[in-house]
Amino acid sequence: MAVQSHDPSLYEHRDQIPVRRALISVSDKTRLLDLAAALAAAGVEIVSTGSTASTIREAGHSVTDVADVTGFAEALDGRVKTLHPAVHSGLLADLRLADHRAQLDELGYAPFELVVVNLYPFEETVASGKPAADVIENVDIGGPAMVRATAKNHANAAIVVSPARYDQVIAAVTEGGTTLALRRSLATEAFVHTAQYDAAVANWFLDQEDLGWEGVEAQPAEEPEGDDVDSIFAATEGYVGYEVFGLRESVLRYGENSHQRAALFTENEGAGIAQAGQLHGKEMSYNNYVDADAALRAAFDHERPAVAIIKHANPCGIAVAPEGAADPIAAAHQLAHACDPTSAFGGVIAANRVVTRAMAETVAEIFTEVVVAPGFEPEALAILSQKKNIRLLVLPTDFTPNPVELRQVSGGFLLQDADRAFAPASEWQLATGTAVDSETLAELEFAWRSCRAVKSNGIILTNGGASVGVGMGQVNRVDSCRLAVERAGERAAGAVAASDAFFPFADGLQVLLDAGVRAVVQPGGSVRDPEVIAAAEAAGVAMYFTGERHFFH
Repeated sequence: MAVQSHDPSLYEHRDQIPVRRALISVSDKTRLLDLAAALAAAGVEIVSTGSTASTIREAGHSVTDVADVTGFAEALDGRVKTLHPAVHSGLLADLRLADHRAQLDELGYAPFELVVVNLYPFEETVASGKPAADVIENVDIGGPAMVRATAKNHANAAIVVSPARYDQVIAAVTEGGTTLALRRSLATEAFVHTAQYDAAVANWFLDQEDLGWEGVEAQPAEEPEGDDVDSIFAATEGYVGYEVFGLRESVLRYGENSHQRAALFTENEGAGIAQAGQLHGKEMSYNNYVDADAALRAAFDHERPAVAIIKHANPCGIAVAPEGAADPIAAAHQLAHACDPTSAFGGVIAANRVVTRAMAETVAEIFTEVVVAPGFEPEALAILSQKKNIRLLVLPTDFTPNPVELRQVSGGFLLQDADRAFAPASEWQLATGTAVDSETLAELEFAWRSCRAVKSNGIILTNGGASVGVGMGQVNRVDSCRLAVERAGERAAGAVAASDAFFPFADGLQVLLDAGVRAVVQPGGSVRDPEVIAAAEAAGVAMYFTGERHFFH
């Protein structure tokens, strides 16, 4: 195929790059024809492979087969088709460099300004239960190579791995070309895509046999009947049925302090903060991971759109979106931040919904270490990516909090069910006062769920679905009450309060009552409950007992 020499003037400025030639090879053909029609209408040459080329051609659009570009027919049942210099030179040439342009001319190759690739459906094949031979054939080789090559060369070409981005790309093509900001955002998404794909492949291989990965394994002394964690607690003697095994994901710069070594390990079937994809920012630190996990714990305790801001594993603010908010997650963030703006400086933020542009605009004004969420709107990602150091993490699509919690102690470790159960208000006991209205009861439920994220002794004051004062980590409950009231200031009046454990004396409760708290929820169960109840009754404040506590050490 004859290739025209490039016009050097096209490459003097590499912000907006016109799309003249596109390479398309997709397994997921969602909206493929919408994209192909737009590219054809814009006069873009489409180069494609296999079934993708057939689909585009059958729709009436002109397509150049990859084999015509490479001069090499597909081989080995399609395993080799795009792995060729004629393809990868066009993907990797840095057209800002005269030498690269000259080499392309000498070789007779042309560059691509747009590459659209998504990968063989590996995870879907595994999930379908097909035999290992079929799974192996769905390990994509050429696809990840093209994706990574183009993402690396995003100064010159745009890589698209998701149909969700087609509208942006079509708009860019029709408006004169892709911008550097768009190409950088697409490249970030592409590297996350291939990283998650590789992790899925690696996890499948790990499940097939013991490959001797470095880890720590506890061998059961006896194998009882039962499944997983249930069998551990059902056993009457011996160490039973729980295994700690991790694949070392990365060596971290240091641990909690600079003189401590640290590494991140991932569980084979984990879907949490350890598996989150990093879209932007500096390398994650040990403390970043600890705080991000604490933030997720707090945000995902709520069903409504919620945001938690964490500093040193304690909440600076937790809030849910008000009913009818135009942008719920942005509203939740503003309310959470308002709890303690001073402490939120340098904090870690978790959202239980996709981060929107409006939320990103607010976060961008505040020094923040990490933002972790199920996803980021493209505009939000572009805004936050302008902050050089902020770390942006996207959760696995199947994010699942750990069902159990493990903590090392000298000579062994402790294992417990994760604390994820909350007694509903309908099961609470009204210990004193008049039953509150439904709005106040909902506020108390929010406070009760939020209190679980506060280190013991934990006290939280809330109003309007948002924390207004937090007292945490004190060695007595009176000091926690004082701290919560001090942080709330005038906002304590009219707030509700939750205590993670019972009040052993009335003195802590009295601090809250004197500050003007209008209702209280606590576990109850102290031998001095009568004097605590009497204090609430004297103040005319309703107090509920839940019958459960939420210590968090």
